[in-house]
Amino acid sequence: MKSILFKLGVLTILVGFSFKGEAQEFQGKAYYFSKSKMDLGRWGARLSEAQKKQVAVRMKNRLEKTYVLTFNKTESFFKEDEKLDAMSGATDSWGKNFAQGDQYKNVKDNQLVQSQEFYGKKFLVKDKLQKIEWKMGSETKQIGNYTCFKAMALIPSDELSWYNFSWDKMRRNTPQKDSTGAVIEPEIKMTQVEAWYSPQIPVSHGPSEFWGLPGLILEVSMDDTTMLCSKIIINPKETIEIEAPKRGEEINKKDYQATVIEKMQDFRNNRGRRRG
Repeated sequence: MKSILFKLGVLTILVGFSFKGEAQEFQGKAYYFSKSKMDLGRWGARLSEAQKKQVAVRMKNRLEKTYVLTFNKTESFFKEDEKLDAMSGATDSWGKNFAQGDQYKNVKDNQLVQSQEFYGKKFLVKDKLQKIEWKMGSETKQIGNYTCFKAMALIPSDELSWYNFSWDKMRRNTPQKDSTGAVIEPEIKMTQVEAWYSPQIPVSHGPSEFWGLPGLILEVSMDDTTMLCSKIIINPKETIEIEAPKRGEEINKKDYQATVIEKMQDFRNNRGRRRG
């Protein structure tokens, strides 16, 4: 597996130190840029190159995103920087239903708290952190001013995008029976993840669902998406306050997934009845 490759030019790493005494807690901010490959499938094969370019422009907000990760030794807060739609000047309202919300992680307490909004209803998803069994290697590369080491992992795909929805995911999780009537266990699709972390930044945080390495994760690739850190600020002058989201109906990841699938199934059924 090798996810999409892209070049960001010269990576700028900024390190700002604030000397407030020995009692100051180690903290920082990391800025990430993500880019995903557009897969149009069989439908895309029928499009001209000009039409594909138009689709790419309209999908830019979903294919290219920027994020900010604030962190201290035990906690982190991961948030997307929203951008205006390149064509309409509006935010991507449809995609927002399935986008990752503000995410709080506590690696000491094994705690995830994430705010999600689905068709106008706010949820507060509380669960354990995604378990990741990293295989760490000796291969290194330089990202900005930091020496990074490579780590690999296989993670259930649905767990990496539990806040998202796809009809394929729904089909795979719909109980199927064989010729004898016995229930067939659903397929568990796995995603191979490649991460680059730097022990020079001694925290076990990372963007999105990723964590658990002996250094901040500066780059992570999976399937058709790569997320790369473009700027780091260590110990900024102003103290960073990290708090978990608090608003929304409390729910765990499994129940949130079930809620989304149920609502999308209702949506499809209602649309079919209107057509009939």
